[in-house]
Amino acid sequence: MRRSLLGLAAVLVLLVAIPSTAAAKVKWLCAPGVKKNPCTQSFKTTVFSTFGTQLRVEAPKAARKPKVDCFYVYPTVSNQSGDIATKAVDPELRSIALFQTARYSQVCRVFAPVYRQVTVQGLNRGKYAAQPADGDLLEAWKLFLSKYSKGRGFVLIGHSQGAFRLVTLIQKQIDKNAQLRKRLVSAILLGGNITVKQGSDRGGSFQNVPACKSDTELHCVMAFSSFNQTPPADAFFARSDSGFTTRGPDVQVLCTNPAALQGGAVDFDSLVPTTPFAPGTLIAAGIQLLHLEYPKASTPWIESKAAFSGQCMTDGTASWLNVVSNEGTPVPTASPNAQWGLHLLDANINQGDFLRVLRSQIARF
Repeated sequence: MRRSLLGLAAVLVLLVAIPSTAAAKVKWLCAPGVKKNPCTQSFKTTVFSTFGTQLRVEAPKAARKPKVDCFYVYPTVSNQSGDIATKAVDPELRSIALFQTARYSQVCRVFAPVYRQVTVQGLNRGKYAAQPADGDLLEAWKLFLSKYSKGRGFVLIGHSQGAFRLVTLIQKQIDKNAQLRKRLVSAILLGGNITVKQGSDRGGSFQNVPACKSDTELHCVMAFSSFNQTPPADAFFARSDSGFTTRGPDVQVLCTNPAALQGGAVDFDSLVPTTPFAPGTLIAAGIQLLHLEYPKASTPWIESKAAFSGQCMTDGTASWLNVVSNEGTPVPTASPNAQWGLHLLDANINQGDFLRVLRSQIARF
C-alpha cells in the first residue's frame, strides 16, 4: 500500500501538464437534483470542546437559498482496475465528496463533476498519457457557468490533484478575466503547492488572484499543506523546491490558515464524518496509517473546537500549516511517510474554520 501511495505521488505533478483528449457528457457527483447526492446528507453533529470532551449535539442544515455556488474537484481516489477511470460513481467518489465538500452545502450549492482521472492502478503502471481529465473538467466548468451559475458568485474547492487541476483552470479561465475574477468569492486549494512571490500575496501561480488576508477579503485564494513537524527536504508538499511545485525565481509555497488569516497560533475547528471512508480503498488504508481514531458518536458528524491548533510556519524553502495536537488529542502519524505529512487531513483539520470564513466572505459579496 505504501508503494502504491508513493507511486501516486511520483506522477501527480506530471498530470498537470498532460494534454487532455475530448471530453464526454458532463456527469455530476454533487449538484442540485442529483439522486443520492453525497453532498446533501444529514449534517447532524456531535460537538466536542476538545478531542474527547463532548459538549452538545447540533443539527445544521443545508442552505435553503444560497447566494453563491461551490465548484469542487476531488483528488485521485479511483480504485478502478483500468488506467483511466470511467464516470461511474464508485463508493470512493461518494466518500471523498462526503469528507471534503459536503459540509459546504451549508453555505453554497455544491457542484462536483465526475471526471475521467488516471486511476491509482493506472498511475502505478506508469500510464500517464492519454488522460481526458482536464477536458472533462473544462466542459463541466463551461456548463456550470452557462446553465447553472448564470452570473452568481462562486467558490472553487480542490485538494491534491483537484487543487492542481483548479490551478490550471484558474490560470486559463479566471486569472486574466476581470469579469470572472469579480465573481470569484474565493478559492480553497489544499495540498496543491500554490506559490506566490516571496514577500507578496501573488505573482507565482496567479498574477491577479491574491492570497486571502482577512475573513472579508474577496476574489482571493486560501491554501496550505499540513504537517506536524518541519517538512523533510524531500517532502512532496509545502516546499518551493519540490518536484510538485511549479518553480520560479523567488517564489514560496502559500500558507493561509483559515482559523487566523492574519497570522498567529490558534485552535482549529475540525469536522469529520463518522462513516468510515470507502472500505478496501487506497485512501481508506492511508487514513488508517494516520493512527488517529476519533471519539465515538452516534451522529453522522463530529466536530472538535480545539482538538488541534497551529499556525503557518516557514523554514527555508518550506511553508506549511503546522498542526499541534492539543492535550488529549493523539498525535497523527504522517501517512504514508514523512514526505506526505498530514496530507490526508488537509480538508478536515479546520473545515469548520473554512465555513466561518466563507460565511463572512459571502455576506460581503
